[in-house]
Amino acid sequence: MKDLVELKRQFLEYLEIERGRSVKTVENYDRYLERFFAFAKVKTVSQLSETQIREFRLHLNRQAGSKVGGRVEPMKRRTQNYYLIALRAFLKFLRKRGIEALSPERIELAKVPERSIDLITSAELKRLLNAPDIKTLEGKRDRAILELLFSTGLRISELCGLSIDDVDLTRDEFSVRGKGDKVRVVFLSDAAKKYVQEYLTARKDLEEALFVRYGRKAHDGGDSRLQPRAIQRLIKFYAGKAGITRKVTPHVIRHSFATDLLSNGADLRSVQALLGHANIGTTQVYTHVTDKHLREVHKKFHGK
Repeated sequence: MKDLVELKRQFLEYLEIERGRSVKTVENYDRYLERFFAFAKVKTVSQLSETQIREFRLHLNRQAGSKVGGRVEPMKRRTQNYYLIALRAFLKFLRKRGIEALSPERIELAKVPERSIDLITSAELKRLLNAPDIKTLEGKRDRAILELLFSTGLRISELCGLSIDDVDLTRDEFSVRGKGDKVRVVFLSDAAKKYVQEYLTARKDLEEALFVRYGRKAHDGGDSRLQPRAIQRLIKFYAGKAGITRKVTPHVIRHSFATDLLSNGADLRSVQALLGHANIGTTQVYTHVTDKHLREVHKKFHGK
């Protein structure tokens, strides 16, 4: 029987080729599985057992997670589930290949609390969009980034992957390839078109990426395309400049995009399609913050 190292290699190739998972997703699955195999000290499929998985879950539950104030919280249940999801997918792959192993149905995910939505107010969003100094090339780029994020609801990875040829400014829409290699259409607001056009007009380089780096490291010989971490930093910077005290990330702007649509009467299925959610349940998390009817009921009937 093939050892786990070889089977894991085949599984990761299957994820990338047959399932169309991104390289980053494949790398994460590799890391999750490697950590489990190292903990369980297993070499073959026949050695996998429910007892080992249970002990691994206890191990994860006792690991340090994020730092909150002066204390360190345990690893979040959602993060723990990522390891179990990877292991379950690996076992399903083995079954598909006719290899006898522990049943993936024996792995039950931990219950996690409902996701909370981080939002900023309309006034804060307006200040954020106006924060870049558009007299500079870097400021023009950053204003275009902010406007494009709010106009389209793009994920940060989708934004970073855009090339100039992907965005036709003569139209109000363009296609983007998102999670699971799925293509969806997103739409440009007048403001987004205006600031992207101004940024591209001001550029003098010949790079194909839509958003590129500037400053000291712009010409260090590496990829000039702006990376997700850099966009996270610039949004944090402009949030501080705009006087926004709460945490602001590219995903917060995506949340604002979704709640703005729902608050103005868009139906849930349409918002699901615009966000590129595979499951409408993921989109439904926004409804509790946009339900005007409930607000009106509370105002009308709640004791004064």
